[in-house]
Amino acid sequence: MLVTGHWSLVTCHWSLVTGCMNRIAEGIHWLAVTAWVGALWAVGLMVAPTLFHFIPDRVLAGSLAGRLFTYTALLGLACGGYLLVFRLARFGTHALRQAFVWVVLTMLLVTVVGQFGVQPILEGLRAQAFPRQVMETVLRDRFAVWHGVASGLYLIQCVLGAALVWLQPAAAR
Repeated sequence: MLVTGHWSLVTCHWSLVTGCMNRIAEGIHWLAVTAWVGALWAVGLMVAPTLFHFIPDRVLAGSLAGRLFTYTALLGLACGGYLLVFRLARFGTHALRQAFVWVVLTMLLVTVVGQFGVQPILEGLRAQAFPRQVMETVLRDRFAVWHGVASGLYLIQCVLGAALVWLQPAAAR
């Protein structure tokens, strides 16, 4: 009887621990969406335009904005990775039937393309133009095109981020 009672006590404590861990994992899920989408919107829609408005040196403003976009991309990769692992651990292959997971995957893909595909092209054009500013060289048209591609990808991420926020309450179940 004593052994059975002891085992039941251990089982009870284990269920409390797993329940607490599940709540923590869900909380991190919500925080990951908030941090990722919030950073996208804050940096791209408020901070970067403010930098260009208040800093007269456009090269400095662009350099600061570029650094913030890089940090936002890295944050997005971490948050998106967590969201995928969480969803797959919680729902298994059924997670692949959820729109939430496909939005996360698409956002991750766009982030990777922007950060590791387009951004190096922009940096390469800046390096080719050095010591002059890229917009003062014959490379300005190519730079403008690739900058437009980067901006378009960022806008897509922002719109998908809105979808992620919209889908999140349904995704938590």
